[in-house]
Amino acid sequence: MLGSGHVANTTSYELLAWAAIALVVVRIGRTGDTRWWLVAGALVGLGSEFNHLAAIFGTVLLAAALLGPARRTVADRRLLAGAVIAVLLMLPDLWWQMRHGWAMFEMTRALNGKNGGPRNILTWIVGQLGMTCLAMTMLWVAGLWFLWRSGQPLWRCLATAYAVLFVLFAVTTGAQVYYLGGLYVCLLAAGAVGFDGWLHSRPDRLRGLITGTALSAALSAVIVLPVLPPAYVAWTYGTSTISGETLGWPQLVGTVRQVWSGIPAEQRANAVIFAADYSEAGAINELGRSAGLPTAAGSQNTDWWWGPGNPHATTVVTIAPGPGYAPGFETHLRQYFWHVQVAAALSNPGSVHNIEWGGHVYICTDPVRPLGAIWPELRNYA
Repeated sequence: MLGSGHVANTTSYELLAWAAIALVVVRIGRTGDTRWWLVAGALVGLGSEFNHLAAIFGTVLLAAALLGPARRTVADRRLLAGAVIAVLLMLPDLWWQMRHGWAMFEMTRALNGKNGGPRNILTWIVGQLGMTCLAMTMLWVAGLWFLWRSGQPLWRCLATAYAVLFVLFAVTTGAQVYYLGGLYVCLLAAGAVGFDGWLHSRPDRLRGLITGTALSAALSAVIVLPVLPPAYVAWTYGTSTISGETLGWPQLVGTVRQVWSGIPAEQRANAVIFAADYSEAGAINELGRSAGLPTAAGSQNTDWWWGPGNPHATTVVTIAPGPGYAPGFETHLRQYFWHVQVAAALSNPGSVHNIEWGGHVYICTDPVRPLGAIWPELRNYA
């Protein structure tokens, strides 16, 4: 929650959706009131509008409920109605996907090729220890055991869903260790219930957990939040790239502003800013507004779908990552523009070798074809 909340990406809302879905499922299991399936379906549908992982979570939960002992107690027409509500809420997205070549599958293939496979399974397993602060690992493990041994068939479905998704994500998206993050809210809550009597039977146990939680949470904050001076961020970059990737954004925006302002006004009237990486586009679009910069177009992931800005632009100020991230990018640009000029180099105050380190800002003029015609070839899923 510290890392995803800081950058305000879809994971923040996914955590909320998964926690809410699990809460409703727990309530149904405790009370037997199946009217709550309608709410669960709505939460799955809304959660899927933030991130498709909510639909995967809902599907696995549905399968566990229908194929296990819970079917005898909670499977009725309201469960079917909840599933219909979820599908109806997802229809606009499915309609868009169908009209745009099922972009989510192409994106998934790109992510799996980079982050999945046997080589990343160990990364996935170890990464789960970092989903909560380290001291609370014992709490969520206890929560998993509590749900399985609870005697509530529907609660056991939550434990089954965790096991199924753990294996599925380990094989397909191993390096993206946060994919199960939303379910840890439920596991921590279950662990707190299961551990309550044990902790209060001896005050030293509770003090030990509180102290360990405070210390490990503080360490996590130092790693994933920009609380250290730039010169000390490098040692956290190998563990979490969050702070390191945003390091130097004010300088990046300042550099682009200098380049942009240096273009003659009549040329600038028919120019756009283009970022090869979505984080660079984000820096310009969030911090550049106050600096007078126009909205940057981006070619990576869903940024590409918003288009190139002015499809007839004849000058493109291009922000390119360093060679470690995008090798040969200048050569790539020369396929599309007759003139490509290096206008500035990129760095950051802490000399952290992040995406922008060693990158450049280019002024590209005279496109070999209109920018709108070139745009389909610039799309990059990564």
